[in-house]
Amino acid sequence: MELAGKVALITGSASGIGKEIALKLSSLGADVVITDINRDGIQEVVQKCRSLHKHKALGVYADITSESDVKNLVDKTVEEYERIDILVNCAGICPKSYFHDPDYVEVFDKVMNTNVRSVQVLTQLVVPYLETTKGNIVNISSVCAVVPIPMTMAYCMSKSAINMFTKCLAMHLGPKGVRVNSINPGSVLTPLLGENAQYMVKACGNNYPLKRIGETVDIAESVAFLVSDKASFITGINMPVDGGAALVMRLY
Repeated sequence: MELAGKVALITGSASGIGKEIALKLSSLGADVVITDINRDGIQEVVQKCRSLHKHKALGVYADITSESDVKNLVDKTVEEYERIDILVNCAGICPKSYFHDPDYVEVFDKVMNTNVRSVQVLTQLVVPYLETTKGNIVNISSVCAVVPIPMTMAYCMSKSAINMFTKCLAMHLGPKGVRVNSINPGSVLTPLLGENAQYMVKACGNNYPLKRIGETVDIAESVAFLVSDKASFITGINMPVDGGAALVMRLY
């Protein structure tokens, strides 16, 4: 298996895209760390990885906005595996709030703290281990980093920040043998869509060039490629995996 002997830490991995990434990397031989705020979801994914793929899986509860939780996450990972080869920063939030809404600044602070600041804190703690293993990082960004949507303005800005973080960190860590890339998904069918799921399926079918909404497996396969040796000469890219969404003026 391509990732045999590797240790992959994936945030937001109790459901949706993060869960699919964890299952995919586990299927390729990696020992995975499942972390989320959803305790039940963590255990479900851990058991699935263990039963389906016969590889190690560690579940750690963590609120990524809590620095003490993040430190505990890294400590438990290293205590269990003694190394980290892959970091996938997947956890994030996407609340709706227009700029004129009274709570916009409050929403902005929460989004930036969750989607941007927490990534800095965790990545800074993990990088020393990645330097030792010549590992790599994949940040889950969004097509919204380049396609503006007024009702999720704060989210769009947070993902633009992740795109630039990816490029800057790739330049910084490249000489140390660590690769850093990001995936920019379009709309993906996950529980996060909630009651809007059917609307989004129809909207993407009408507007995306590939005429369908994204599936979690689409993102997981792309991450698997970027963390593998097949992508050993790729760093600093923001890879669109969006069904062509960024080619059109509107997403839906």
